Amino acid sequence: MRYDTLYPEVADPRAPTVSPSDPFDGPSGADAPPSGPRLPLRQRPWWRWTMRGLAAFIVLFVVTIGWLVFTAPLSKSLEPPVPPSITLLSAEGTPIARTGAEVGKPVDATKLPAHVVDAFIAVEDRRFRSHWGIDPRGILRAFVNNVFTSKSSQGGSTITQQLAKNAFLSSKRTFGRKFQEVLIAFWLEAWLTKDEILSRYLSNVYFGDNQYGLDAAARHYFSRPATQLTTGQAAMLAGLVKAPSRLAPSSNLKGAQERQAVVIGTMVDAELLTEAEARAIPPARLRLARSKALPSGTYFADWVLPEARDQAGELGAVREVTTTLETRMQRAAERAVRNAGLRQSQIAIVAMRPDGRVIAMVGGKNYGESPFNRATQARRQPGSTFKLFVYLAALRSGMTPDSTVLDEPVTIGEWAPKNNDGRYRGEITLRQAFARSSNVAAARLIKDVGPRAVIRAARDLGISTPIAEEASIALGTSTVSLLELTAAYAAIANGEAPVRPRGLSEADEPGWLDRLTGSQRPIGRRELEGMRELLRAAVSEGTGQSAALSVETFGKTGTTQDNRDALFVGYADGIVTAVWMGNDDNTPNPGLAGGGAPARVWRDFMAQALGVAAKPKPEPVVENLSDALADEGENVIDEPIEIEGSFGGQAVGVRVNRDGSLEMTRPGEEQLDAPPLERESRRREPVPEDEGF
Repeated sequence: MRYDTLYPEVADPRAPTVSPSDPFDGPSGADAPPSGPRLPLRQRPWWRWTMRGLAAFIVLFVVTIGWLVFTAPLSKSLEPPVPPSITLLSAEGTPIARTGAEVGKPVDATKLPAHVVDAFIAVEDRRFRSHWGIDPRGILRAFVNNVFTSKSSQGGSTITQQLAKNAFLSSKRTFGRKFQEVLIAFWLEAWLTKDEILSRYLSNVYFGDNQYGLDAAARHYFSRPATQLTTGQAAMLAGLVKAPSRLAPSSNLKGAQERQAVVIGTMVDAELLTEAEARAIPPARLRLARSKALPSGTYFADWVLPEARDQAGELGAVREVTTTLETRMQRAAERAVRNAGLRQSQIAIVAMRPDGRVIAMVGGKNYGESPFNRATQARRQPGSTFKLFVYLAALRSGMTPDSTVLDEPVTIGEWAPKNNDGRYRGEITLRQAFARSSNVAAARLIKDVGPRAVIRAARDLGISTPIAEEASIALGTSTVSLLELTAAYAAIANGEAPVRPRGLSEADEPGWLDRLTGSQRPIGRRELEGMRELLRAAVSEGTGQSAALSVETFGKTGTTQDNRDALFVGYADGIVTAVWMGNDDNTPNPGLAGGGAPARVWRDFMAQALGVAAKPKPEPVVENLSDALADEGENVIDEPIEIEGSFGGQAVGVRVNRDGSLEMTRPGEEQLDAPPLERESRRREPVPEDEGF
């Protein structure tokens, strides 16, 4: 057995490991630091992280492309964008108004004058011809300007990005939507030429006044096609893109001209114009095109459009919204206005169902001359129609229509109201006081129940405008809109209050708080029946007799001081209607009263709307001629009056009939009693009703 066999050396684990020198691993020999064996390239940590990052990027890119395909309208972005537009439909589905867009003919950038194209490129995207859809320099410039300077904010979007933005239904400024916009911009640059992108942009950009597209704007503001725009006109239109609603020259010509000067300055900076050429360009002058024929229901359309936009949401295409307007009712209202025989005075009509659905609206006698909506925007004194709330407060306090009130002069503080005719009837019932519209009776009632109770009644029925806490409000001295006043009377017809006027067929769902507290509450049965009895009496035996129909009619007249405003508000057979007449400058109208022209217009509209006839006036029974001449506000003749005489040797006579008409007669011949004239326009205007406010 040999003991001299050498065994392999066992390395000391505490000793440092020395590897053979490697010319690529640094110094060798005694100066080389000890190192382990060299790892393969693919096993090195930095290489692994690089490969992982590259793989993550590829996965993220694929996911992004997939997300874009499913969420961003790539194919739609290649189609010409559709400007936003709303078509309002009547309750029957008939278009009544189209708002939101006047779209011009598509333009071809290659066929436009060079100065037109240059104006838009200079102010919106100076490097449009060279970038690939986004402009990093423009983004950086806008960032520096917005963060580090106090100048007005700038945008970094290119023309391509602005075109891409039109492909979205949402205009929310989120990072995800902005990223989609950038990707679509790249997509557009890959599939379309620069001139095609520019043509689509110019054909759909918004220029204010509901004008979409360069050709529509050129014709609207300057009455010429886009191919004939001057440099100054093109510069003004290019300047509108930044803030089209604010800078629209039809309403802000000075601002548009100042913006035009800025655009011309950018064209000089971009060397698209010389200094001399720029100085020679005058401010553009407007030549507005004539407005097209207005559709039916325009006042109504203006009122309902904001709510229709909210219901439609973000608009990126043509939308149709169904309204509550009933075409036949609207035509009847417009016909009643035409037949009213108005001269300088204005008129407004609101008709609604008892649940608040507005079925007809006229805000003036001519929308083309005055689009101001007197039915919704005007705040006028309601006169004695406000007594609805005074008597409701009285009924709430325990009174009934048969309760009595003193119809005698009264003084409350420094206020001493009087009846218009100067006649006082002593102790009368609430029914009689309401029917005759006694001012002193209403003043005594508000003195008894207090102004706060009357204000509370008005608020409960939906009146939201300010009401002074003073006794004079009993005669309608606080202002209110005709729409709210109509809704207050609709609450009596509906039996629940308040009634909210609405113009869209689909009402918004009430919020949880409304559902919890109850948006509407029933009116007390005793008070409701009492108010209906009073409103019936005002038409059947009081100041509103001219409005009586062949069906049961309820209503109240109103005339303000110096006959400045005259109203009739009432309802019958499921329709609540209010009519107002007056002057826009609030000047007096001698002879105008709620029981006269407004009541007759109300009756004419309601007769057409309901398909019923006016109620024939009963033959008056006269015991005292002086009472008959003053009692109801109209001259009444009990029997025909004949006057005889001679002229040129011939016997002649004049016969005054019951309706006030004159007829030539021959004395001695039998005369038949002439029937009363049917046309109301041939009758004498009644004396103003018995009410001062």
